[in-house]
Amino acid sequence: MVEPSYEVLTSLYGDFPAEILRGLFEAQGIPVVLSQEGVGRYAYAVNVGPLGKVDLLVPRELLAEARKVLDAYEAGAFAANDEQDIGYPEELPYEEDQD
Repeated sequence: MVEPSYEVLTSLYGDFPAEILRGLFEAQGIPVVLSQEGVGRYAYAVNVGPLGKVDLLVPRELLAEARKVLDAYEAGAFAANDEQDIGYPEELPYEEDQD
């Protein structure tokens, strides 16, 4: 079996934004590998400077598709707008009346 070749799509600073993007890409069917300097991730949990840099890598054959998803994300296509009701429904299906 041939392992896919990965390319750097973008670089971020800090684990949190990198994990957010990993979830977005994986939800779109694009596998992601995060690469960070070992000391920045495990020893000191650095989120700034060279040790805080996280590279987001995707398979080379999905790079063009991943760029489109990244462009859409940066343009706000995945953000909830103010008109959307993202709250809880009036009645939750698992609630039971307790009289």
